[in-house]
Amino acid sequence: MLEMLRKFFDFCSPVDRAKFYRSVVLGVLDAIFGAMKIPAAFFAISAVIDKKITAGTFVVVLGFMLLSTIGKMVVNRFSQMLQTEAGYNTCCNKRMEIGQHLRYLPMGYFNDTSLGHITSVTTNTLEQTGDIATRAIMMVLQGSITTVVIGIGMFLFDVRIGLISVVGILIFFLFNKYTNACVAKVAGEKLESDKDMVGVVLEFIQGIAEIRNYNIISHSSTRLSKAIDRKVKADIGAEIAAIPAVGVQMLICKLIGVVIAGASIYFYLTGSMELTYTITMLLCSFMVFEALDMAGIYTALLKIIGRGVDLVNEIMSVEQMDINGEDIKPSNKDIHLDHVSFAYENRTIIDDVTLDIKENTTTAIVGPSGGGKTTITSLIARFWDVKSGKVTLGGRDVRDYSFDSLMENFSFVFQKVYLFEDTIANNIRFGRPEASMDEVIAAAKKACCHEFIMGLPDGYETVVGEGGATLSGGEKQRIAIARAIMKNAPIIILDEATANVDPENEKELTQAIENLTKEKTIIMIAHRLKTVRNADQIVVIDKGRIVQKGKHEELMEQDGIYKNFVSGRKQAVSWKIA
Repeated sequence: MLEMLRKFFDFCSPVDRAKFYRSVVLGVLDAIFGAMKIPAAFFAISAVIDKKITAGTFVVVLGFMLLSTIGKMVVNRFSQMLQTEAGYNTCCNKRMEIGQHLRYLPMGYFNDTSLGHITSVTTNTLEQTGDIATRAIMMVLQGSITTVVIGIGMFLFDVRIGLISVVGILIFFLFNKYTNACVAKVAGEKLESDKDMVGVVLEFIQGIAEIRNYNIISHSSTRLSKAIDRKVKADIGAEIAAIPAVGVQMLICKLIGVVIAGASIYFYLTGSMELTYTITMLLCSFMVFEALDMAGIYTALLKIIGRGVDLVNEIMSVEQMDINGEDIKPSNKDIHLDHVSFAYENRTIIDDVTLDIKENTTTAIVGPSGGGKTTITSLIARFWDVKSGKVTLGGRDVRDYSFDSLMENFSFVFQKVYLFEDTIANNIRFGRPEASMDEVIAAAKKACCHEFIMGLPDGYETVVGEGGATLSGGEKQRIAIARAIMKNAPIIILDEATANVDPENEKELTQAIENLTKEKTIIMIAHRLKTVRNADQIVVIDKGRIVQKGKHEELMEQDGIYKNFVSGRKQAVSWKIA
């Protein structure tokens, strides 16, 4: 129990930890106020037995009871507020810490498995930790402190009864250790099943179109059902593991109370304890383990809290890229790849690539799918670190830059655009939150999306669905371009930005890209001939290596992938339906 409490307190920020510590001090006061019922009862019993009930007796007893009730109420309020604030603030802050930590992880970390895991931990696990931890820690600490205070009070009345209570407390905590071990066996599976279920649900929702198109609903539903069934069994298993052990704990508390009551009566019958003390100890026998009984129920949850803390720490322990470089402003925007190689999970993706990209030029990267085109742009922007060789910007290794100063030089427009569930205006000013509304509108006009935005119900204040689900592909692309225009970075990376655009949006999107890329260094991954042929250099990537490089006219004079690429596109354009 103490180990779990220490783990959770270490998990908290210093400010929140201090709040928990203050609540512990208040918990001691709360226990002392609660224990004042014992002397109140003692004075009342003594007065009745001795038949000396006076106004003074009434005042003393009433004073103790009022002090106990009011003091306990006031102290308990502040103690609970401190613990509640500390518990929820801890989980809130951890979500923010995870978000900051994820910013600087290699992009290879983010796959379907990790996304389900991250989502589960930052939502369900931390939500449970915030709810359960606050309540459990409050009850465990309060129950333990109250029992210790009452036990000390029993020592003051009778050492023998005090010793019995100490033995009872030791027996309780020994069995409590066994209870925690039972829960620990199922805590991991409970949280793992939760993670698995969140991952499968996310996959099911994100792939619902493909599931329906290929009529594999039954297969996907089966997988989803299995994940949900696993979660149900894990939750029930956790309850089944905890209930018998907690039941025995409660029985131990009751039996020790019976032993204290029996011992008090025995001492009275043998003449070694006065009747007043005997009756007081009988009352104490009901009180001493009442709080500990409740604490015992909640200690079973500490293992789940501890496992939740471990899951958060696992994410936070994933090694970040070295981002603590210098804040560099390059003198020029020349990019150079010097014998760059990169592997992911022991599979070579880029193999000894050397490439120069001059400032204010356009470089088009083409090649078969899976050849390494996107990986090269990711290495240039340092989404990953190279395995060997180096990438330089303005003559400096990109690893010399602080991550934020490096990102100031890049804007990205991807084939798959992600918009946040926020207003269109805020999505456009995402890279510059301080931008004025006039600047937002100016960027939107350059991106050719002002007209369709004004046609929406609330214009720029229209809230788009998560991922931009309420907009078409072309509309999302143009808002992404407006976002990039707003950032005004000197280097633009276009990753197949026009690959899936419908003809109705093509003209506006092409104009938007032209407005974005004026007087910029452009690196584009493209499948469309018209976006490639005017590039200053065309780089053909196949199996992680540069197999051709030059201008359109030069490459058309060579037999190879590029000529076949152009011929295939021309043939596709000439197709007609008879």
